[in-house]
Amino acid sequence: MDRTRPLVALVAAAALAVPGSALLSSAARAAEADAVRNGGFESGLAGWRCTAGTTVNSPVHSGGFALQATPAGSDDAQCTQTVTVQPNARYTLSGYVRGSYVYLGANGTGTTDVSTWTQSAPDWQKLTTTFTTGAATTSVTLYTHGWYGTGTYYADDLSLVGPGGSGTGQPPAAPTGLTAGPVTSSSVALSWAAVDGAMGYAVYRDGVRVQTVTGTSAAVGGLAASTAYSFQVTALGDAGESAKSAAVTATTDAGTGSGGGSSDLPAHALVGYLHASFANGSGYTRLADVPDSWDVIDLAFGEPTSPASGDIRFNRCPVTQCPSVESDADFKAAIKAKQAAGKKVLISIGGQNGQVQLTTAAARDTFVSSVSKIIDDYGLDGLDIDFEGHSLSLDTNDTDFKNPTTPAIVNLISALKTLKATYGPGFVLTMAPETFFVQMGYQYYGTGKWGGQDPRCGAYLPVIYALRGDLTLLHVQDYNSGPIMGLDNQYHSMGGADFHIAMTDMLLTGFPVAGDANNVFPPLRPDQVAIGMPASANAGNGYVAPAEVTKALDCLTKRTNCGSYATHGSRPDLRGLMTWSVNWDRYSNWEFQKNFDAYFG
Repeated sequence: MDRTRPLVALVAAAALAVPGSALLSSAARAAEADAVRNGGFESGLAGWRCTAGTTVNSPVHSGGFALQATPAGSDDAQCTQTVTVQPNARYTLSGYVRGSYVYLGANGTGTTDVSTWTQSAPDWQKLTTTFTTGAATTSVTLYTHGWYGTGTYYADDLSLVGPGGSGTGQPPAAPTGLTAGPVTSSSVALSWAAVDGAMGYAVYRDGVRVQTVTGTSAAVGGLAASTAYSFQVTALGDAGESAKSAAVTATTDAGTGSGGGSSDLPAHALVGYLHASFANGSGYTRLADVPDSWDVIDLAFGEPTSPASGDIRFNRCPVTQCPSVESDADFKAAIKAKQAAGKKVLISIGGQNGQVQLTTAAARDTFVSSVSKIIDDYGLDGLDIDFEGHSLSLDTNDTDFKNPTTPAIVNLISALKTLKATYGPGFVLTMAPETFFVQMGYQYYGTGKWGGQDPRCGAYLPVIYALRGDLTLLHVQDYNSGPIMGLDNQYHSMGGADFHIAMTDMLLTGFPVAGDANNVFPPLRPDQVAIGMPASANAGNGYVAPAEVTKALDCLTKRTNCGSYATHGSRPDLRGLMTWSVNWDRYSNWEFQKNFDAYFG
């Protein structure tokens, strides 16, 4: 797109305006109205079609919400709306925007299409342009968009003022029949009757909007145990938002244990990743078919539209790759059923191919809003961070894990704290770093001390440290790893129980970072730690047979059956095991699950 086009369009619009009244019909001289529906985005994206975007409550120009969109790749993050207009009539299009290279325009005017733009708007800036419709024009398409690779933009209070218009209808009626149930210690399921003309629904918890959905049900997660909540629902339509429904009250179940959002996990939990967005040789496994033994199910994966965008999307496996994939409605129903059975269903962000680099504040904010949208849309219990590759790498001068300076790490910490604060104490937060992101920090942390070592060595340590009070589970990937030095100053390699014992003992004991005895990474609670292992030889390097898994558990929880590595105590409260993946375990006749069940009963 030619960036000089807005100037030409404005000149053309001005030329059309000169004869003005001579061209206008009697209809054009009728009372003016705003033709835009939901121009303030108070009803989410109702009325708009967006290639990318969400609504946020900060920053806003007025009201409670604004549009936030981030161009990525070949997408300029355009939002459009087609509105009804009168022929031979003059209209004024205006709106408030923030960001760089933000455009506002109209197509299909029947005369000369127009647009206006700003090169840089660090604060809200009003854009305005005018056009006159053609003799046969009854509708035009309005749009706003950003520019490729220039970062996040915001828009609010868009309007098209002129004769007549389609924004003068009535909002939908308020929903009826709102009921609550089933209830867990951290979530409440809601359902209600459909409303004619509704394009979606907004769910309110204690008077605050917490999510929008397209169907007539929702699962509100992130709740505190043994707490009463009030819920209401509104209908969203072309002409705005309805009144709120009658309120229903629900009290969450009581949890057990304490700390880090793990209060209602079982004493020993089995965690597994479910291939929800892709297919491989393990085959597709429907969520409803995952056995009850699995306590935490991580949906793999939510991935960024581009590494630095922060814009996370969860695209379920297409039927062309996964012929047995369930419908979206069945998938959401399976999530609710798992939650009703006391299981936790999380969205896992990243994976091998999903590099996420939150190097800017805009990327951080987009990450929070886009992840929140996934959690709300599917009614999930929380978030798993599986940043691999070069998603986290330390800057040269970043040598203090308690006070990190690397932007991608600082922004990730901020984003996770925001999500935790938004959803409350019941929000489940887990992390699945690789061993060199964590245990390699024992030897190498800070480029000045490495002698050329990989800048990812120990890069998760600032994140784990900062979130240690909020972290439900850390399950380091004890696989696809090279030899790692343990607290015994010996290198340990994959393939047997000793590797898992040594790596896990470091987390439970704490360790000096980069060999500095005055800079000790503190131990995690045993209930915050699960051991990460491949489910089968097909799933990844580092597979160990069930007998070796049992040996590692015996040594860590009972301090018996140990090998060459001597642990620093017995930890009977060790939370459990994590595996890649549920699909690969099913492929191997549930060998990993059966061994877990046999050990923990």
